[in-house]
Amino acid sequence: MSRTEAPPLPEPLRVPVADSHTHLDMQDGTVEEGLARAAAVNVTTVIQVGCDVAGSRWAAETAAAHASVHAAVALHPNEAPRIVHGDPDGRSRQGAREAGGTAALHEALAEIDALAALDHVRGVGETGLDHFRTGPEGMAAQEESFRAHIEIAKRHGKALVIHDREAHADVLRVLADAGAPERTVFHCYSGDADMARICADAGYFMSFAGNVTFKNAQPLRDALAVAPTELVLVETDAPFLTPAPYRGRPNAPYLVPVTLRAMAEVKGLDEDTLAAAIADNTARAFDY
Repeated sequence: MSRTEAPPLPEPLRVPVADSHTHLDMQDGTVEEGLARAAAVNVTTVIQVGCDVAGSRWAAETAAAHASVHAAVALHPNEAPRIVHGDPDGRSRQGAREAGGTAALHEALAEIDALAALDHVRGVGETGLDHFRTGPEGMAAQEESFRAHIEIAKRHGKALVIHDREAHADVLRVLADAGAPERTVFHCYSGDADMARICADAGYFMSFAGNVTFKNAQPLRDALAVAPTELVLVETDAPFLTPAPYRGRPNAPYLVPVTLRAMAEVKGLDEDTLAAAIADNTARAFDY
């Protein structure tokens, strides 16, 4: 089996659900093909997430063109330091870049703010903190950007979509200090059960991706087990984090049922009950 070959379509869900976080612009095939495959297994709504100004514009345009797509717009936590300090290695999709300083960051944030005002943009994200890819020199830019996104989300009454990689304590600190928006989503939830209890007390949504199915992910399953069902979402983060048994192959929204079935097992719920709850939760989180 080729690592590049798309996994087969799973058995369709009986209850329609939403993929709360995907990147259609990074997947093979057209948007229409991706949405059709998803709809064939009853994944009837997707949240298309931007990671930079260009990607956020694309997300907004795609949501405007497709009733089943809602957009979230933001500068990814790793994008902010690149804007400020430059990206000589060209690691981002824009390639190598000169340092733009805080003026360039503020300019990019103003673009995100304008996009967040659009009706078909339902979220501000993915934003947050990433201590895995960004070293100490980029932390200040990352936190400034995160705080700005929190304000943008609150100003426009949109959901805040959080990317938290190896930065749990700092993300929770900034949210508590700045005051989280009314609806806050931890995308690709990566904390443990103790953090899940903290998120639950704060009313934060926790969105679980395909990595909840990985063999080494028992702490994630423990977190899912204690997360209140009314705060749980499902996502692909496609093309990344393809669920087992297809790990390492291309991910897409049509694989949501694989993850959802694994989640139902962890929660001790039948898949229809969990799917109905997740559909309701996603609509509440993103206010559609």
